[in-house]
Amino acid sequence: MAIRYDETAVGTELPAQSFPVTRATLVQYAGASGDFNPIHWNEKFAKEVGLPDVIAHGMFTMAEAVRVVTDWVGDPGAVVEYGVRFTRPVPVPNDGVGSVIEVTGKVAKLLEDRKVQVDLVATYGGQKVLGMSRAVVRLV
Repeated sequence: MAIRYDETAVGTELPAQSFPVTRATLVQYAGASGDFNPIHWNEKFAKEVGLPDVIAHGMFTMAEAVRVVTDWVGDPGAVVEYGVRFTRPVPVPNDGVGSVIEVTGKVAKLLEDRKVQVDLVATYGGQKVLGMSRAVVRLV
């Protein structure tokens, strides 16, 4: 069922989601994206450059966050604009469990041409990892 513009209001909350991230996830993303920076797979190197551990790719974190919007609207093509600021890395320990990115979203504005602005909050360990995370979505 499509989300209808005329049935959407400012403050509408999108279903929250949790996204697990393991070292295997990072290897898969590196292969798909071509980003083999050692901070995403080499724990020794990551710590030598001042990171707490291997960290998730920023673009991976950004992509997981927008899934809350695409799952809600049901059509990734409905997202007409999306942007974030990277505020904090997501460390991914090599413990077989990894990390979890928690994402919530809320309709912040009704715009012209059947579009809405959705503001997202992405956290890891209770701290925001993306700032100014917003998507503009065209509804039916």
